[in-house]
Amino acid sequence: MKTLITDRTLRGLKPAPAGKRTVLWDTAVPGLCVRVTDKGAASFNVMRRVKGESAPVRRMLGIAWTVPFPASQPLPYPLTTAREDARSMILDMSRGIDPKAKREAVREAEAQSARETFAAVAKEFLADHVVKLRSAREVAAAFENELIPILGKKPVASVSDPDVTRLLKAVAKDRPYQARHLFAFLSKFYKWAFAQRIYGITASPCAAISMRDLVGKTVPRSRTLNDDELAAVWRVTEGLGYPAGPFIRLLLLSGQRLREVAQMEWSEVDLAKGIWTIPAERMKADTAHVVPLAPQAAAILESLPRWTGAFVFTTTDGRKPIANFDGIKKKLDAHMPEVKAWRFHDLRRSMRAGLSALRVPDKVSELCIAHTQKGLHKVYDQHAYLDEKRHAFEAWANHVLAICEPGGPNNVIHIAARG
Repeated sequence: MKTLITDRTLRGLKPAPAGKRTVLWDTAVPGLCVRVTDKGAASFNVMRRVKGESAPVRRMLGIAWTVPFPASQPLPYPLTTAREDARSMILDMSRGIDPKAKREAVREAEAQSARETFAAVAKEFLADHVVKLRSAREVAAAFENELIPILGKKPVASVSDPDVTRLLKAVAKDRPYQARHLFAFLSKFYKWAFAQRIYGITASPCAAISMRDLVGKTVPRSRTLNDDELAAVWRVTEGLGYPAGPFIRLLLLSGQRLREVAQMEWSEVDLAKGIWTIPAERMKADTAHVVPLAPQAAAILESLPRWTGAFVFTTTDGRKPIANFDGIKKKLDAHMPEVKAWRFHDLRRSMRAGLSALRVPDKVSELCIAHTQKGLHKVYDQHAYLDEKRHAFEAWANHVLAICEPGGPNNVIHIAARG
């Protein structure tokens, strides 16, 4: 049936008789019709021959709806829109373009685009390349917490050097070293993605960026915390509770790197022998590192809850290690404003400086913080220095407790002057 379809026509539609279809052809746009099934499903369609084909084909427009449609609500697919889309579809068909094939091509392009967003490709990078690295957790955390939230929805090939520059400059305002790390991770990511030859990447957006121009020349940090500052850190950790409080205290007493402590597993700790063995895959030098635990450090570990999962410091029942270091530091800083411009790594540097002040031999001090020996010493000196390291860790722990809990034991070693 041919008729000039109006909004009133559409609102007056009813389900077709059982086993039948009601079809109304629009006289305003020849080839456009509205079809209604016996179940009440209504839809706009175009019936035309695609150029080059012998028979006409029917192609649906927009979305279907159910009749009768409530008079109080706007139609889900307005008549004016249907006519505009119909004219466009008829034009395509006159040019030999099948609307169905066109829609499928658009869907495939959208699906391909979704597969090639920064977030999607980053997940492939983490699973294919990063998971094999010793630094896997650190790199994954950087992508998940800092890179994907900013760049995640962009097609990976469309991320530009201005995009990267804006991200890095925002981070560098407060965390210049983290900005450098992010730049290194992004550079490696784009080198890997380019090598895959499937993401449409022709050049890395990091290639023309100079981190020196963005954040300035790298200046090695020499910051150490004095006794008053160490005491402030220790005092504040009292109120932080688990896991942050004991984590920071063990960081200070052991002098190990941030993630080496954060990712500690119970299987690495032998409290009976007072030994913590960090496996090679978690160490910067790819060599297992034995840390003799001072009694104060062992006491901290003995006081901690045991979880079903592997990790010592956790908020997920041991399944994952803690990672919200920025949040932990903000809590610390809020309660000790007198300690200025410090970082967690400064605790490690403070311990190393403290060992020198305590007259611990340099070789032993370096071994305590897992700095490997150089040259022939590395080859021929295979002595473990376990007793010497234990003495050094105990001396440092005694000093820390002497300044942080002065009412404690008297068998402490005081530092007369700090270098």
